Amino acid sequence: MINHSDLPLCEVCKSDISTNKIVVARGNPNASLMIIGEAPGAKEEEIGQPFVGRSGKLLDKLLINSGIDIALDVYFCNVVKYRPPKNRRPTKREIEENLPWLYQQIKLVDPDIVVLVGTTAVESILRIKTRISFLRGKWIKWEDKIVMPVFHPSYLLRNPSKEEGMPFALSQLDFLKVKEKMDHSEDSSNMSFL
Repeated sequence: MINHSDLPLCEVCKSDISTNKIVVARGNPNASLMIIGEAPGAKEEEIGQPFVGRSGKLLDKLLINSGIDIALDVYFCNVVKYRPPKNRRPTKREIEENLPWLYQQIKLVDPDIVVLVGTTAVESILRIKTRISFLRGKWIKWEDKIVMPVFHPSYLLRNPSKEEGMPFALSQLDFLKVKEKMDHSEDSSNMSFL
C-alpha cells in the first residue's frame, strides 16, 4: 500500500491520484486462481486491498460457499490500481496505462484459472464487447490461461434474488464450475471454449 500524497500525478498514467492509495492485491501470490476486477472502491482505497467492501464480502462468500479457500487458493487484483475520481468507471486511457502492470501480475502469479469480474475486466483482458450475461459462466481460452467471466458482485447486490436462474444463483453455479476445474486438472484440449 503506497500513499502518493507527495505526487500530484501518477507517473504511469498522469492521472491525478494525489489523494489516492495504490491498491495492488490481496491473497496468495502463488494461487492457482486469479480474480480480476475493475478498480478499487472507497473501502478498498481505505484498507489498501481489493475486494474488501460490500462487494468483496459477497465475492468471498460465493467463493467460500463453492469450497474455495480464499486465503490459499485466490489472488485478487484489479485492472486499475487506484480509485477513479467519484468512483466512476475507469477511462479507456486509464485502463490502457494500467494494463502493463496487470499483465506483469498475471505473469508473476501465473494462475491456472482467471476469473474476470464484471464488464470492465472482461473488455480490458479479452478485448471484446459482448454482454456479460452472454459470456458469464463460459470458459474462454486467453493466452495460455483458461478464463471465466462472471457478474460483478455489486450487480448481485443490486439484484439479490437467490431464485434459480437469477444472477445470484447463476454466479454461485459459475464459482462451483471454477472449483470443479481447480479440483480436476483436466487437459485443456478436452474442454469446450467459447
